[in-house]
Amino acid sequence: LPILFPQQSGLYEYKIFGGLADCPPKLCADVYMDLDFRKQWDQYVKELYEKTYDGEKVIYWEVKYPFPLSNRDYVYIRECREMDVDGRKIWVVLAQSVSVPQCPEKPGIIRVKSYKQSLAIESDGKTGSKVYMYYFDNPGGMIPSWLVNWAAKSGVPTFLKDMQKACRNYSKTT
Repeated sequence: LPILFPQQSGLYEYKIFGGLADCPPKLCADVYMDLDFRKQWDQYVKELYEKTYDGEKVIYWEVKYPFPLSNRDYVYIRECREMDVDGRKIWVVLAQSVSVPQCPEKPGIIRVKSYKQSLAIESDGKTGSKVYMYYFDNPGGMIPSWLVNWAAKSGVPTFLKDMQKACRNYSKTT
């Protein structure tokens, strides 16, 4: 479950520890990194693609927000590495927002200019994975407390369940 840490800014950092039973870590990492597949299973994706600007791969992601709130979009870079730490294989994904002139803000959509994520996935010692995620963004605008509370109590656990289901379906589609 997520643990919220209020900051001086009034924004939140999310630290999530969880498990995905029957989803090996490499499969989890593959599903997480596959943007085209994510469009199929993540109901909050409005638009998601990767383009290369000035030799750097950049991801554009528009997220659906509930009415009457405006959608948010992200422009970010990310990298995934498989690491060996004392004989343990750990997949690490790092992502961070960037400013790219070729990706201007769109009217009616709020650009999330401050976004950072770190994800680590390793075996749970059985057939699944242990997952740790640190996540921060500044969604801009006024986000009502009911939405923040929903994200913490329901949104994140639902995302993990959806991810687990996506892992099961991924092996059938690749």
